[in-house]
Amino acid sequence: MDLKSSIDLKKLPKHIAIIMDGNGRWAKKNGKPRVFGHQNGVKSVREVTEASAELGIEYLTLYAFSTENWSRPVIEVNALMGLLVETIRKELKTLNDNNIRLQAIGDLKQLPERSHKALLEGIENTKNNTRMTLVLALNYSSKWEMTQAVKGMIKDAKAGILDETTLNDGTIDKYLATKDIPDPELLIRTSGEMRISNFLLWQIAYSELYFTELFWPDFRKDDLYKAIINYQNRERRFGKISEQLSL
Repeated sequence: MDLKSSIDLKKLPKHIAIIMDGNGRWAKKNGKPRVFGHQNGVKSVREVTEASAELGIEYLTLYAFSTENWSRPVIEVNALMGLLVETIRKELKTLNDNNIRLQAIGDLKQLPERSHKALLEGIENTKNNTRMTLVLALNYSSKWEMTQAVKGMIKDAKAGILDETTLNDGTIDKYLATKDIPDPELLIRTSGEMRISNFLLWQIAYSELYFTELFWPDFRKDDLYKAIINYQNRERRFGKISEQLSL
């Protein structure tokens, strides 16, 4: 069955966010070290990114490294940071060939210098691309992001820039790391885990959640298509009832 042809291109989510989970368990299942799983997960990143751009998805956000991930074994963290540098530099031509812009959210200045430099180079070299925006969430956590937003609002309120009496949801949006990115309509998590793991907690208030048992290195284009088809078959009510949607 051609899953891609079953997708309604007029009902695509503008923004898809993915929690790429299961690299380590995939490696263990295959009798390999955890780093092997992360290396193979890059193939899934490439496939899903290209498939999203081909369909017409405007934003794709991938949860690549959380603030909590620093607590993992040093050898794994170092390997991940090295893989980040290698992947960005290796995939730069592919991003430009596919007219994909690279962006990142998170406490990026705390990344190792080499990783931070490669990331900034990738962002700079793809800044004029317009087909799709690929957002990497690196050293990111939603609680960190919200804390930074609160600090920013307090600072601006003290400076007379922000009037706290007019503060609303839209005001908070402007202080988040995603201020220039629409909220995701679809959030995908691989590996069978059913939790959000401190990812885009404010932004996914009305996102559709899709969980799959597949480990991330096994997630391919057809699996993305399945998630989108599932999304398109749902009724998105935003607090209303079905009858109101047909009015």
